[in-house]
Amino acid sequence: MSTENSTKINRLLQKTPSGVVLASSWLSQQGYSPELIRNYKNSKWLAAFGNGAAKRYNDQVDYLGAVYTLQKQLGLSVHPGAKTALGLLGRAHYLEMNQQVVCLFGNEKEKLPTWFKKYHWEQHVSYYTSSFLPPALGMTEFFHKNFSILVSSPARAMMECLYLMPKEVSLYECYELMEGLNNLVPNQVQQLLEKCTSVKVKRLFLYLAEKSDHEWVKFLDKEKVDLGKGKRSFAKQGVYVSQYQITVSKDLEDNELPEV
Repeated sequence: MSTENSTKINRLLQKTPSGVVLASSWLSQQGYSPELIRNYKNSKWLAAFGNGAAKRYNDQVDYLGAVYTLQKQLGLSVHPGAKTALGLLGRAHYLEMNQQVVCLFGNEKEKLPTWFKKYHWEQHVSYYTSSFLPPALGMTEFFHKNFSILVSSPARAMMECLYLMPKEVSLYECYELMEGLNNLVPNQVQQLLEKCTSVKVKRLFLYLAEKSDHEWVKFLDKEKVDLGKGKRSFAKQGVYVSQYQITVSKDLEDNELPEV
């Protein structure tokens, strides 16, 4: 390998943390040609990572290292959300960081690259695209190994759980998760509620927050939150909550929750 190529690979390794994926399109933008990447692979500086990506030779990459690439190299809004974000942030007593099912959210038109979709991650990865919240609102920095990525803040993650309810998360579980969110920042919650376009999410979020008797709820200006019109039912033969025009199960309304 020439001195110039050796210097270029050193620059590449210095500017990218270990444990992340190197997207081919990003490498090309940085001035690394396919031929040069092949040379680096032959010299065991780099190794292939599926079709369209590479990694450091013998490097260990988890899904968070791939999310780093999606965000920092490809400019996508894809991020750990819902229960996954709450688990990473330590905001749910029965959720651990090493979850077996990972929930990623992205903007409506964002697709995961082939190398991500075809890789056999240790966890099962579910990817949801939506536009019910602005992509950059309510995100927080999460540090992992020697790099950081953006994940949903607890308030946004709770809204994402409610967005997935009832198909992926039960309302019982959402209530238990909400009970643990006793120190949310009212201004941040207010922004999310005002920008959220899902009537279901907003009504259930406020209902569960009040039911959990959180102090921060008192500082919300609900008059500025559009809760839509008409009734919504989330349980057959349930109890009607007139304040939010929702029907929920009698067990939930009476706080007689089953074991999850």
